[in-house]
Amino acid sequence: MAFESIRMVLAPPHPAGRPFLFGGAIAIVLGLALGAWLFWLGVFFTLFCLYFFRDPERIPPGRPGALLAPADGRIVGIAPAAPPAELGLGAAPRWRVAIFLSVLDVHVNRVPADGTITRIAYRHGQFLNASLDKASERNERNALAIRLPDGREIAVVQIAGLIARRIVCEVREGDAVRAGARFGIIRFGSRTDLYLPEGVRPLVAEGQIMIGGETVIAELG
Repeated sequence: MAFESIRMVLAPPHPAGRPFLFGGAIAIVLGLALGAWLFWLGVFFTLFCLYFFRDPERIPPGRPGALLAPADGRIVGIAPAAPPAELGLGAAPRWRVAIFLSVLDVHVNRVPADGTITRIAYRHGQFLNASLDKASERNERNALAIRLPDGREIAVVQIAGLIARRIVCEVREGDAVRAGARFGIIRFGSRTDLYLPEGVRPLVAEGQIMIGGETVIAELG
């Protein structure tokens, strides 16, 4: 267990962290010439970025019909809600599982199930605390609709947080995706919502800790 924890902390950084790591390296070099305060500031910033942007490998459980957590973090809400209107999935409520990512969590987003990306829609908004329920409606977000092999659709929404200012999505409409694969990252505190297919209930509870790409949130049946 200790070995796995160390390996996760020392995982290589996601490419989205490269500009920040480069900035930290510059601060370290300049600090050698200009002063110890800048040097240590650069060291601290670089170590923080290495930790924040860590991108450990994940092994999906391989259970047929399983819907996996799209992100690491703590479940802050489970309730019926309509998917984002911009996805065109209808106004009928379906179960929504909201996962809050603190700055200490891995921020790489994972695909919940095998399928095809049918729509991606970005919407500007506010930057409220992502743990609040109203963040789903008001905050800046990037929503994805995924059609499953059986024809049903799910939605995954990347939501900016209080200090998050950058949502990165690395897939495009029409892409075939696999369960557990990386599809994006949100920088510095955020939230990820998963909308289940109609009639499918979650198997998790509020307050439970998720591991993106590994924890089973629901079974399609």
